[in-house]
Amino acid sequence: MESFHMRVKFSSCLGTKGTQYETNSMDFKVGADGTIFAARELRVPSEQVAFTVTAWDRQTAERWDAVVRLLVAQTSSSVHSGHKKGKKSTVLDPSQPPNDTLLPWPQRQNSNGLRRQKRDWVIPPINVPENSRGPFPQQLVRIRSDKDNDIPIRYSVTGVGADQPPMEVFSIDSMSGRMYVTRPMDREERASYHLRAHAVDMNGNKVENPIDLYIYVIDMNDNRPEFANQVYNGSVDEGSKPGTYVMTVTANDADDSTTANGMVRYRIVTQTPQSPSQNMFTINSETGDIVTVAAGLDREKVQQYTVIIQATDMEGNLNYGLSNTATAIVTVTDVNDNPPEFTASTYAGEVPENRVETVVANLTVMDRDQPHSPNWNAVYRIISGDPSGHFSIRTDPVTNEGMVTVVKAVDYELNRAFMLTVMVSNQAPLASGIQMSFQSTAGVTISVMDINEAPYFPSNHKLIRLEEGVPPGTVLTTFSAVDPDRFMQQAVRYSKLSDPANWLHINNTNGQITTAAILDRESLYVKNNVYEATFLAADNGIPPASGTGTLQIYLIDINDNAPELLPKEAQICEKPSLNAINITAADADIDPNIGPYVFELPFVPATVRKNWTISRLNGDYAQLSLRIMYLEAGMYDVPIIVTDSGNPPLSNMSIIKVKVCPCDENGDCTTIGAVAAAGLGTGAIVAILICIVILLTMVLLFVVWMKRREKERHTKQLLIDPEDDVRDNILKYDEEGGGEEDQDYDLSQLQQPEAMEHVLSKAPGVRRVDERPVGAEPQYPVRPVVPHPGDIGDFINEGLRAADNDPTAPPYDSLLVFDYEGSGSTAGSVSSLNSSSSGDQDYDYLNDWGPRFKKLADMYGGGEED
Repeated sequence: MESFHMRVKFSSCLGTKGTQYETNSMDFKVGADGTIFAARELRVPSEQVAFTVTAWDRQTAERWDAVVRLLVAQTSSSVHSGHKKGKKSTVLDPSQPPNDTLLPWPQRQNSNGLRRQKRDWVIPPINVPENSRGPFPQQLVRIRSDKDNDIPIRYSVTGVGADQPPMEVFSIDSMSGRMYVTRPMDREERASYHLRAHAVDMNGNKVENPIDLYIYVIDMNDNRPEFANQVYNGSVDEGSKPGTYVMTVTANDADDSTTANGMVRYRIVTQTPQSPSQNMFTINSETGDIVTVAAGLDREKVQQYTVIIQATDMEGNLNYGLSNTATAIVTVTDVNDNPPEFTASTYAGEVPENRVETVVANLTVMDRDQPHSPNWNAVYRIISGDPSGHFSIRTDPVTNEGMVTVVKAVDYELNRAFMLTVMVSNQAPLASGIQMSFQSTAGVTISVMDINEAPYFPSNHKLIRLEEGVPPGTVLTTFSAVDPDRFMQQAVRYSKLSDPANWLHINNTNGQITTAAILDRESLYVKNNVYEATFLAADNGIPPASGTGTLQIYLIDINDNAPELLPKEAQICEKPSLNAINITAADADIDPNIGPYVFELPFVPATVRKNWTISRLNGDYAQLSLRIMYLEAGMYDVPIIVTDSGNPPLSNMSIIKVKVCPCDENGDCTTIGAVAAAGLGTGAIVAILICIVILLTMVLLFVVWMKRREKERHTKQLLIDPEDDVRDNILKYDEEGGGEEDQDYDLSQLQQPEAMEHVLSKAPGVRRVDERPVGAEPQYPVRPVVPHPGDIGDFINEGLRAADNDPTAPPYDSLLVFDYEGSGSTAGSVSSLNSSSSGDQDYDYLNDWGPRFKKLADMYGGGEED
C-alpha cells in the first residue's frame, strides 16, 4: 500500500481566481489549491499510473486538461516515512525555465528494464499572448522523445503557421526540440493554430507517431469599439410618452467578446438642443436602444435633436477601456395636434348668374402642423346654406386655401344671395385628446349678379304635322320665345336662321310662322317625311342676347306624283317566245298613294294593240309580249298607261323602248341581229366590214414599209461617221464681227506661195478658189521601201512642207478673210495631211483598225484610182 501527495499549478493571464479542478480518476482528488491526494489507500503498481486533471473557469466556462503520470521512485531518497512521491509529467508553462522538457511520447522502458504500456498522450493547449514585445524568437516549449538517449533524433512541426501560410510563425530547433514563436501574434488575425510535431532519425525514418499541438493566442485589449455607422437617423412622434423607443445604435469590438476586452457599453455624452430638458433621451448601456426619458417633445418647438453616443469596451470602464463616438439624429415627427383655424370669421364673394367653374371666394386657414402633410392639408365642407349643391370648396395644394367654386349655375331670378356655413378639418384625424377649435367654422356670403340672359324657346324642337301641298301664306304655328330676365323690360325679335328650301316665313314680333311656298314631301330637303328649320329669338338688352329654336314639320303625303314605268328599255325576239318583258312602276309617293298599279295599252295608235299585248301578273308587275307571230327586227316605242291607287288616282303614259331582234335556239339575240335591231340594213353592215378590212390593210402596208426602210438603212453603211470625217469642209458663213483683241493679227500662214500671185490676183474680200491652180508642182520626198521608225517623223515633216507649198494638191486652199478672232496658233497648217503621194509604203494594215480608219486605208493602202 503506497500513498502520496503532490500539487498541480494552473497559470492564466487573468489569474487563478475562480478556477476549479477535477479528475477523471476515482482514486485521486484535487483540492481547491491544486493539491492532488489519494482519495483512499491504494497500492501503486510497479508501472506508471496516469489520469487527467481538468481545470475550468466558472465565469467563461473554458476548460483545460492535463495528463498526470505517477512513476514509482527508484532511489532511496524517494522513500519517506513509508510514503512514495510521484513525479508529474505535463506541458510546461512557457514561464518555466528553458530546461523543462515536454515528453509527449510515452517511454518504452525505465532504467530497471520495466516496460510501460504504449499510449499516446493528450497534450494540453499552449497559450501565447498577442502583441508580445519579444525578444524574438521566443521559446514556447521543448519537445523530446525518450529515444534520443539511444539515437540522434530530429524534430519538426508542420501545419498552418509553420510550413503553411502564414509561414514560419513557429519554428523548432530540429536537434534540441525547442519550439519558438518568431513574431508578435494578433488574435484578431488568427486566434489559434493547429500544428503537428514529428520525430525522425537522421535517415528520415519515423521514430515516433506525430503528436498534435494546439496553440491559442490570448486576447489583449488592443481594438476600440467601432460603430456600424457614424451617423444614425431615428424618429419619434411629438408628444410621445417616456419610454418610447427611438432607435438602436450598434458598435462592434474586434477583441474577444467573451472577455472584458470585447464587452461594449454605451452612454449618451451630449444632447443638442437641451430643450425642454437636457436629458430627453436615455440609452440601454448593453443593447444600445435609445428611448425617451422625459415628456414634452413638441415638433412645433424643436424639430430635431443631435445626440452624441459613446461606446467603451472593458465593460464601460472609462479608466481602462477604449472608446469611440457616433452621432444619433432624432427627428421629432409631426402628429395632428393642431386643428386648422380660419383666419377670418366671415368671407364674401360674388358670382354672375349662369356661370360655372368660377371661383367666387378664397378661404384662408392657419395650421401649425407639418406643411404639405395629411396633418396640414385642409379639407373644406359646406354644412349649411346650399341645399341645391350650387357650390363646392376645393383645396389649393400649394397654399392650402379653400376655393369656393360654382359647380351648378345660379339664377338671379331665383336666388339673389347665398349664406354658406363652412367647416375645415385635416386629411388626418386629430390626435387623441385634441379637440376642434371654434375657429374651424366660418360664414361665406355670396352675391349673385344679374346678367342679360338669352331668350329661349320653351318647346325647342317643336313638331307639327300637316299635309304637303298647302298653299303659300298658310299659317302653320306660333313659335314664340320667353325672356328669362323678369326684372328687365326687353323686347324679343324673331328671324330665320336656317330654312333650306325657303318655304317658311316668321313674324319678327310675335313669332307666327306661315308658308312662303308649297311644301313638297318628295323634296330633297325632306328627310324621313320631316322638314326642319331653325329660328332666332334676340332681345334688345345690353349686350343683346339671342337663342335658337328648331321647328320640325312632319309632312303628310298626298297623291301628287303619277307613277313612272320601269324599265325604260328592253329587248324581245322577233317571234313570240317565252322571253316576255316584265314591267313595273315607280311612284315618288308613299303608301297608300302607290300600288297596286293598273297597266294598259292605249288605243291610239292602233298598231300598239295590234302588235303588242300586256298581261297583269300582280298588283305591281305586268308582262309585255308580242301579239303577232312575227315582227321585223328594229327599235319600237311602246306606250303604256300606268295608274296608281291614290285618291284620286293618277295616271301616266310611259314609253318603253323595245328592241326586237332575231334570236337563236336559246331565245337570245344574235350579234348580227342586235345590229340589225339597232336600225342598220344588210348593205350598211357590209360597207362597215369593208371599211374595217381596208383600214387594217393600210396599217399592215405601213408597217411593212417601215421595216424595209429600217433594213435598207442598216445595209447601207457610211464610209465613216460624220464626226470621224477627216476631210476639210470649208464652208462660207456670214462675216463675224471683231472682238476686243481683233486688232493685231497675222494671216501670213494662210497665204498662197508668191509664185501664185498671178492666179490669186483677184478682187479683195471674201473669195473661194475651187479651180486647180496652174504652176510648177513641187517635188515630194520618196517613201523608203522599208521605213525606219526613226525616219517617220522626218518623212512626215518633209511631206507636210511640200504639201503646204503645192497649190495643185487637193483640197485647194481657200483663203477666207474674216474679222480677227485672236492671236494665231504657232502650229503649222495641217490642211494637206490627207494628200496622197507616191511611194512604196504599205498601209494595208489600216484596214484592220476599224471603220474610223477606212478613209485612210482607201487613200494610202488601196492604190491609185481614177
